[in-house]
Amino acid sequence: MTVVKEIILQLFFALIPFLAFNVYYRDKPRNFSTRFVIVTSMICLFFSMTFGASAVSGYFYDIRYIILFFGLLFGGLKAGLLLLPEFVLYRLYLGGDGTWIAMLILLVTFPISLLLYKWYRSIDKKWMVTLSAGAVFSIVPIGFVYWHNPESIENHIWFHVLVIPVQNFVGSWLLIWLFQKAAADKDMFIRYVQTEKVEVISQVAASLVHEVRNPLTAVKGFLTLIRESRLDQEKVNRYIDICISEMERTEYILSEYLAISKPLTDLQEATDLAHQLRITVEVMRPYANMNNVALELEAPPEAVPILANPEKIKQILVNLIKNAIEACYAVSDGKVTLDLRTEGAKAILTIEDNGIGMTEDQVERLGSVFFSTKSRGTGLGLSFSYQAIQGMGGTITLKSVHRAGTRFTITLPLYEPEPFGNGSGVPADGLS
Repeated sequence: MTVVKEIILQLFFALIPFLAFNVYYRDKPRNFSTRFVIVTSMICLFFSMTFGASAVSGYFYDIRYIILFFGLLFGGLKAGLLLLPEFVLYRLYLGGDGTWIAMLILLVTFPISLLLYKWYRSIDKKWMVTLSAGAVFSIVPIGFVYWHNPESIENHIWFHVLVIPVQNFVGSWLLIWLFQKAAADKDMFIRYVQTEKVEVISQVAASLVHEVRNPLTAVKGFLTLIRESRLDQEKVNRYIDICISEMERTEYILSEYLAISKPLTDLQEATDLAHQLRITVEVMRPYANMNNVALELEAPPEAVPILANPEKIKQILVNLIKNAIEACYAVSDGKVTLDLRTEGAKAILTIEDNGIGMTEDQVERLGSVFFSTKSRGTGLGLSFSYQAIQGMGGTITLKSVHRAGTRFTITLPLYEPEPFGNGSGVPADGLS
């Protein structure tokens, strides 16, 4: 039972980089860095060597070689060279009869790790490299220990035949395969978010052509009247005011439309949710008109402050409103209603449509990566929205009836900025 516990503990250490990646990069619009690989590998290496399995005093067996190989694969040669001093110094500190054998094993396994690293980068079937690494990091240590102290192997044959291969084969698979898959999924998600934004912009652009054409036509007409007719100055001024108003409205729509295409950042700041909602509705209204869907908004006139990334809020609203509009595509009297209100210390936004709705099975799977109710959708837009809202400390729920519509309810904490003070009794605004 003790041996099983030691194996499970070593496999848990192998999962440290994978778990840290999923926690740290969950809401970040970027993938892992070399620094991240180095730091997590160093932590993993320290714990695995500290709690290594041992059948003979002075000989420690853990997943150190797998961690070193992992650092090379995902952090490059720089990461591998930075992990070497920790490996050597800490093994010398632990001491024991197997210290110098461990150094000899390292002299052999590190060059092999470099060869496996180059092989991993050039081959499509990466599982073969992972399998080979598990074999090498099991056979080489056992071979050197047997050469130096055969009695330690012969007297504990089952330990060396079972524990070491299990730790290295399963550990390499867990650490390398799971981390590689998580990083690939993250990279795909990042690319999709950018692609989805471009797709939304292209669709909205088509509708904006119709929306912008109306004020331009009005401006052209009034300018023609001013040029071709003899009007008193009062009418001329009134026509000019109308032209300016139409041009300002056009400029406003275009500027907010372009704001959607800006790259997302991680900056969180005090954001007026009501203002962001009005902006997004104005941008999406032409798209709704083009699809014969009525877009209605009810929001309080005062500010609704939340702590969030304004760009992420816009992207979330665009995703949800666009989905609601498209859900009404086959409905003759399609309507999307947005209702924003505050209750206590929370802002509650409801997005409701009378579209095609969803089945219970679709509702349960909605928000999962790569699931979508649309024939060409991937579900990553909603997955992004779910993660972003949770990252802001909010929740999102939905209720849907098949062929009777869907209602999303987003709840976010209101932002109450702390007053500035210097701790000396002076009022926060500096007045006395």
